[in-house]
Amino acid sequence: MRGMYTAGVTDIMIERGLTFDGAVGVSAGAVFGCNVKSRQNGRSFRYNLKYAGDPRYCSIRSLLTTGDLYGTDFCYREIPEELDPFDTETYQKNPMPFYVVCTDVLTGRPVYHRVDKGDRSDMDWFRASASMPLASRIVHAGGMKLLDGGIADSIPLRFMQRTGYEKNVVILTQPADYVKKATPLQPAIAAVYARYPALVKAMATRHLRYNRDTAYVRQEEEAGRVMVFRPETSLGIGHTESDRGELLRVYEMGRAAAESRLDELKAFLDSQV
Repeated sequence: MRGMYTAGVTDIMIERGLTFDGAVGVSAGAVFGCNVKSRQNGRSFRYNLKYAGDPRYCSIRSLLTTGDLYGTDFCYREIPEELDPFDTETYQKNPMPFYVVCTDVLTGRPVYHRVDKGDRSDMDWFRASASMPLASRIVHAGGMKLLDGGIADSIPLRFMQRTGYEKNVVILTQPADYVKKATPLQPAIAAVYARYPALVKAMATRHLRYNRDTAYVRQEEEAGRVMVFRPETSLGIGHTESDRGELLRVYEMGRAAAESRLDELKAFLDSQV
């Protein structure tokens, strides 16, 4: 739910009519970021505020009965198709490529997949990108077994640069001084995913990649090739926060950050590399 900060930033961008040549989302950045391509301002915030406390959306009951903390059918079918419809028509007409990052559990390596339709098959890719280990079943998509993209590549700036994007806007949900530590859940991960040693290794070294990537982001930021939105202090919100006041607080932090730097953002987008 730190992604509520991201949603606040991107909603300001949508409201102000800012467009981009391409985008990539990881985990919550995938399931919330797709609304940038469908131009659905406020949708991420709206359905999270309404359903975050619903046991069909996220609950231990769902985890015990289905293997998914976030209910697959409710989150990836009922909400986007019935309760708060995802605008697939606008999504498909928008020429901006949107990529999601997943982790291949057999190799432990990132998978970068372009999602162009926003249909049920693409929902599987969004879900895979956001499927946290130990809290989700492995997702089958594209002939692969996949989990949360943040395991293999939490900040895919290098991917975007390799793809040809020379100027990038990066939205982070941790402050600049944040240093990721090794997960204390590694013994449980090793036990549950014993059949997938590459995944276990990727989880054991995830913090090293994350810290290396944040250092690279700072380097590119200083060089003027990247503009970064990040909170000044820890957001103080958990992965599965359902308190509406807390969701609103973090969302408003993202909006305020984008509003305060809107002129800077426009100048960056208009500048030459």
